[in-house]
Amino acid sequence: MNFWKQFQPSFTILAPMEGVTDIAFRQVIAKAARPDIFFTEFTNVNSYISEKGRTNALERFRIEETERPIVPQIWGTKPEMFAETAKALKEMGFPAVDINMGCPDRHVVATGGGSGLIRTPELAKEIIRTAKTAGLPVSVKTRLGYSCVDEWGDWLTTILKAEPAALTIHLRTKKEMSKVAAHYELIPDILALKNAISPETVLIINGDIERPADTQKYIDMGVDGIMIGRGVFHNPFCFEKEPREHGREELIDLMRYHLDLYEKYELSPYDPLKHFYKIYINNFPGASEIRDRLMHTKSIPEAREVLAEL
Repeated sequence: MNFWKQFQPSFTILAPMEGVTDIAFRQVIAKAARPDIFFTEFTNVNSYISEKGRTNALERFRIEETERPIVPQIWGTKPEMFAETAKALKEMGFPAVDINMGCPDRHVVATGGGSGLIRTPELAKEIIRTAKTAGLPVSVKTRLGYSCVDEWGDWLTTILKAEPAALTIHLRTKKEMSKVAAHYELIPDILALKNAISPETVLIINGDIERPADTQKYIDMGVDGIMIGRGVFHNPFCFEKEPREHGREELIDLMRYHLDLYEKYELSPYDPLKHFYKIYINNFPGASEIRDRLMHTKSIPEAREVLAEL
């Protein structure tokens, strides 16, 4: 059974974001307004296969039942490692697996992984084929191309010929990063290509989406789902079915919940948590001053003291 076929068109996903969508933040979003599907942070198959890296990999695959359905995302360059990791993920009870072929991080690309696979299409196809042998539905998240938007036709043809269960497209190239507007004008052509090559593949779009309502015209065209990434930093309630205004107290309560979860799961170090503070302390009088104080804190108890004064 294709895991992705159970969802109605316009289903929503919280994008996998390195250093962001850990077990604590996923539950914050679930409390605020949960998407239909979560993804884990991406995990290197090399790490899972090696004794040295497996503990860290398993930490990334740690989930709560309340997060289901959730799809683990993996990356790397060795097909046999994808097969072995996907098999283990199936035994852990995950319903599907996603392959990262779009990460533009230079360290990832330098290994040939992430969007580096766009430059080795035959290897990309072999990774998908081999991952499928584990028996899980295999999906792919990628970009339009590596350097040039015009690469999209050849690259997506390669992926679609491998018949992934689902395909998420960040509508930019690796080179564009997030510096230009996403190329939504290509969606009709992408849909036509998908329907011609792999009509059963579920199509998901990603890039510059702030809320599900913004994409309705693409759903009407035939897109199946939408993925929101950076939009949650502007509005952690972005997945609400019926959007409403949220006051300062709700945001601060959500931040307190995040602090509690960070402690509960013994996540560390403390400083990366500061990247989230702009989500909660924003758009109200005095927010910038409070945020500045929070950025100078050195522990969760200190952050709680600042909030207690509000």
